[in-house]
Amino acid sequence: MTEPGITPASAADALAEIHARRDQVVTATLIPHWYWPALGGLIVAFTAAVETHRPWVVAVGSVAYAIGLAAVVGRVVVRHRAQVRTSLIGVHGAITIAGYVLVLVALSLGTGFAAEAAGLAWPATIGAITTAGAMTATGLPLMRYLRRVMITRPLGAGR
Repeated sequence: MTEPGITPASAADALAEIHARRDQVVTATLIPHWYWPALGGLIVAFTAAVETHRPWVVAVGSVAYAIGLAAVVGRVVVRHRAQVRTSLIGVHGAITIAGYVLVLVALSLGTGFAAEAAGLAWPATIGAITTAGAMTATGLPLMRYLRRVMITRPLGAGR
C-alpha cells in the first residue's frame, strides 16, 4: 500500500538510492590492497628481530613494529575510513574472518614447527614468511568475498 503522493516509481528510485549508498559504504569500509603485504612485512620483520635473541634487536624491532603497525592501521582507518560495521558484516562474515585468522595461525605454526623439526635456522621467521605470503595472496580475495557478503545482506538486517 502506498501513501498518497508516493508513486511506485518514486519508491523504486528511493530503494535504488538506498542500495547505491550501501554499496558506497561497503566499498569505503574494505581494507585496501596494500594492507596485506604491509602487515605481512611487519610480522616477518618483528619475528626475525625476536628470533635473533639479541635484546637490543628485539627492542628496536618491537618499537619499529609498533610504529609500523600504528601507521598502517591508522592510514586504513583515517584515509580509507575502514571500520567495523556489524550491521553489514553479519554472523557469516564474522565467522569467515575468524576462520581466516585461525587458518593463518595454523599455517604459521605448522610451517614453523616443520622448519624446526627439519633443523632449519630461524623457524619462526620461516613460518611468518609463509603466513605473510598467504596473507598477500589471499587478502584481496577475502575482501572481495566479504564485499559480496555485505552487498547481499538484506537491508536492515542485524539491527
